Amino acid sequence: MAKRRRSEFRPDPKRISLPKLFYITQVQRDRMLKWGGYILSMILLLTMQDTILSRVRLFGATTDLMACVILLITVIEGVEVGSLFVVAASTLYYFSGSAPGPYCIGLLSFIGVAATLLRQAYLHRSKLSIVLCAGAALMCYEVGLYIVGVAQGLTRWDRIFSFLLTGGYSFALMIPLYDLINKIGLIGGNTWKE
Repeated sequence: MAKRRRSEFRPDPKRISLPKLFYITQVQRDRMLKWGGYILSMILLLTMQDTILSRVRLFGATTDLMACVILLITVIEGVEVGSLFVVAASTLYYFSGSAPGPYCIGLLSFIGVAATLLRQAYLHRSKLSIVLCAGAALMCYEVGLYIVGVAQGLTRWDRIFSFLLTGGYSFALMIPLYDLINKIGLIGGNTWKE
């Protein structure tokens, strides 16, 4: 008689311990830390915009830090992750009460994805290309806000310069913001090849 071979298959244990249930790998920890850093920086910048910077007006214009940080993260993360992020972040921005209106969701999403596609298709990944693409997207967003505002009767035709100044001031703040956002984005390393 042939001897029966012992099977190498062993079923999973029936007991699940609490530490095994909540086990998180190092990659998952790094991603949670990165996205937590993004969220924390967005909350701090939104608070700073609403409490301090909204009261400071130069030539009738102020900054728009939330649009800056949303567009920067979108362009830094790339199309695959950035497109999902810009939709979620712009929706949360609208529901925070600080956004100009529900049209900001569509404007930020469309312009952010277009800027990211432009950067990935034609430019190498560098600080200059990311800031320029995000800055151009920010200026398009401000012009879009102006056009929607005029069409809905929320603003006047002669206020175009305050919208352009807001875009310019925000673009100037985007340069130092890039360093903060990029440092957070480097947590865990890059998982993409470009």
